[in-house]
Amino acid sequence: MARCTAPVRGHRSAAAAANCPACGGRYGRSRGYGSYGGYSDYSSYQPSPSTFKSGNPGGGGSGYRSSKPRWSPSSSGVWYTSEEVRALSPVRESVESLAVSEPDLRDVFLCHAWDDRQGAAKDLHDLLEARGVRVWFSEKVLGLGVPMMRAIDKGLVNSRVGIVLVTPAMLRRLPAEGVADKELSALLRRERLVPVVHGTTYEELEKVSLLLASRAGLNTAEESMAEVAAKIAELVAT
Repeated sequence: MARCTAPVRGHRSAAAAANCPACGGRYGRSRGYGSYGGYSDYSSYQPSPSTFKSGNPGGGGSGYRSSKPRWSPSSSGVWYTSEEVRALSPVRESVESLAVSEPDLRDVFLCHAWDDRQGAAKDLHDLLEARGVRVWFSEKVLGLGVPMMRAIDKGLVNSRVGIVLVTPAMLRRLPAEGVADKELSALLRRERLVPVVHGTTYEELEKVSLLLASRAGLNTAEESMAEVAAKIAELVAT
């Protein structure tokens, strides 16, 4: 029995379809290749990213993940929503400017609630470092005898981007005006802030901080923490 050549050679033209021992009779020149709908070139087929839908409930990016920002390498498998690209573009511009004027800055300052230091914050820190991102992380930077606020101030000043990990623990801590609140206040004064919402929603964040909730960012309800880390790593790469 004649076997179709489409999976190996592809039917890239009417001639190729006509020359196939299995399909030539059915999809020859008389019918035209335009009507052929069975096989395509399997070896080069790539599903369109627009087939994967995302719906961020609160400003992190809704719609189809089909965009590629200019800073994302062509070889990258990471896709963004158009909202994410718009939100992250000003941050990227700051990163590029600082890479020239202050090349020794750390990539990321990770602002998190104390309760998350051994959980979600550590997970994000580890994923970022695995991708070569230099992260200011209190659990790693603050040693015994180091003045906390002075170290935090230094970390903020010497980092290109601030990542705020918004969790239920962070929402509980912010009204108390503790260390996390002071870090956030400093970050909000700059245009280099990216919220990462994890385990909660923007609606819940709005009840605590309207200003922070107005900043579009990334959301682990729509993608994994590893995918979020991949986007941050691309954002700060120089």
